[in-house]
Amino acid sequence: MADDKIYDFIVLGSGIAGLTFALEAANLGTVAVITKKDRAESNTNWAQGGIAGVMAPDDSFDLHKQDTLVAGAGLCHEDAVDVLVREGPDRIHDLIDFGTQFDTEPGPDGRPQIALTREGGHSRRRIAYNADLTGREVERALLAQIAAHPEIAVFEDHIGIDFAKAPHDDETICGVYVLDITEDRVETFLAGRGVMLATGGCGNVYTHTTNPSIATGDGIAMAFRAGATVANMEFIQFHPTTLFHPGARSFLISEAVRGEGGILRDKSGRAFMADYDARENLAPRDIVARAIDAEIKKQNAQCMYLDITHVDAAEIKHRFPNIYARCLSYGIDMTREPIPVVPAAHYSCGGVVTDLHGRTTLPRLFASGEVASTGVHGANRLASNSLLEGLVFSHRAAEFFRRDDDAEMRKIDCAGVAPFRPYHGRVRFAETDKIKERLQNAMTKFVGIVRSDERLAQADMALSVIADEVDRLYATCRPTEDLLELRNLYLIAQLIIRSAQQRKESRGLHYTTDYQELVEAERHDTVLLKRKRTDFTVVPV
Repeated sequence: MADDKIYDFIVLGSGIAGLTFALEAANLGTVAVITKKDRAESNTNWAQGGIAGVMAPDDSFDLHKQDTLVAGAGLCHEDAVDVLVREGPDRIHDLIDFGTQFDTEPGPDGRPQIALTREGGHSRRRIAYNADLTGREVERALLAQIAAHPEIAVFEDHIGIDFAKAPHDDETICGVYVLDITEDRVETFLAGRGVMLATGGCGNVYTHTTNPSIATGDGIAMAFRAGATVANMEFIQFHPTTLFHPGARSFLISEAVRGEGGILRDKSGRAFMADYDARENLAPRDIVARAIDAEIKKQNAQCMYLDITHVDAAEIKHRFPNIYARCLSYGIDMTREPIPVVPAAHYSCGGVVTDLHGRTTLPRLFASGEVASTGVHGANRLASNSLLEGLVFSHRAAEFFRRDDDAEMRKIDCAGVAPFRPYHGRVRFAETDKIKERLQNAMTKFVGIVRSDERLAQADMALSVIADEVDRLYATCRPTEDLLELRNLYLIAQLIIRSAQQRKESRGLHYTTDYQELVEAERHDTVLLKRKRTDFTVVPV
């Protein structure tokens, strides 16, 4: 206990969800923010598009809610969506109070107002943005606030291993076992009041992803191993448009490019989206990604093309400076030629199940952001609802801790927590890297945009072999960052496969050639409860 690090709150992750909670919880007690890389490395930092919110006079909560429900393909929880859209504008103004700078334009009275754009699936212009680097600007503002707060300590280059349970209680979470990557030692962080899980997504379970390399599903895997309920892991959103270039690492071409008039074309210049949806280039992401995938396969092509050359060149450079510069660095001038694009793994719509205050099914463990399944996204996330979700539900979690009448929220004594297991041998990076490559190849080949029973069964067989190898390494070797990430990735892959095998229909982001229609009896969440490593239970909700 003498060597343990003791705080009131522990936050795992340093994206918008984790930092928002940390700032608000710091007014109630001490906070430790644990982040795997440097504090600015997160999916938030990579977010280009913006944050959705009802701020225009021709918009309404009902319209935003309806757009979200339509995109979610029948699986959104209406109470969660209602909370999101109604509380969203206030949370966006909180960001502005924290110093976030959004682009502005002259209002009706000539004074500057927040500029709004439109993205696929939205019926109104409601996306607040900062050029095409909104996430970076949000992260900058929040980190400045974090640095100035005396009650917050940030631990960079630290990765969570597993949750620590309260003595004589197999459910209550009272801390985290953490690997200090730099010092190569395991430390125990204890939380007297609660742990916020905000570790983001799991895009690196696939070969091609828009996510940073740190997005390896750590939080979902840790929570599931601890006994938390996880849901809807079959719904992995593939962003329709990432830059196709041999030298590019799945660079995302923001959905706002289509929102500002971009047209998807094939190599011959034919605009093909009208063949797939009446909304054409403004259809939701799942439809657009499948359309591009279908055209690539039909034409035996390597990619499709996103054309915005009909828009004024100066406007393109002003609205999308980062995308313009990155494309130009690869010899592509988007003001003169279409951008070659392919889909890539982008966002997990499922995750650790929470209530409307961020509470998971384990006492004192909260979750927010992409790691969580709040019910907002259903079977497909509406564009630019993700940053908003992290803001809204992290705020609600912090508000919950202000309730003095709830015994669960009072401080507990963490004395007597079991020490981390002993470890001995060492694992080589080359060994873990080869296994990771096999895992990613199997998921990309068999569990991508279009699935089938046979492909899922092949993926399941491949992952069971990998699971045995990783379990052996973890049981006999000292933990390293690569080994811990691999351990989490194989569990995430298994959760995705088992969830997909249970859904006997095509809905939202889950499309299977064996069950191509929507089935009303299948309109329920796929809920996974931990029994043992290969035994999952599905419960209708």
